[in-house]
Amino acid sequence: MAINILLVDDEKPFLETMTRRLVKREFITSSATSGQEAIKLPEKNDDVEVVVLDVKMPEMDGLQTLKIIRQRFPLVEVIMLTGHATIESAIEGMKLGAFDYLMKPCEMEDLLSKVREAASKKQRHKEKIIEAQLKKITTARI
Repeated sequence: MAINILLVDDEKPFLETMTRRLVKREFITSSATSGQEAIKLPEKNDDVEVVVLDVKMPEMDGLQTLKIIRQRFPLVEVIMLTGHATIESAIEGMKLGAFDYLMKPCEMEDLLSKVREAASKKQRHKEKIIEAQLKKITTARI
């Protein structure tokens, strides 16, 4: 099953390259060039499983965007990606609920591995929620 990824970066050439590389590997991708655009896309496409999010962006940075995504879409996993990493921003991103943090440029296989792990975690959470809902329904009937 193909994983649905939202790429968020203000650098259009980076987005275009990553999109081509991911589509070639049969991932479903959408992209956003700003945090504001990124927080609207999961509302339109609730199939988004993993967001790959740049930290340094104008107006709304990646940490602000992460905070909103985690509030509005708690099951969506977020991988922070930056060429300007600091230990502080990495720690802050993890505290805010990022799944993981990678340096730009990263090896494609490293990114793909993290995306697969993140999608798997989202799927497990989704299954637990469905189980709990089914249990609630079946216990209510007794």
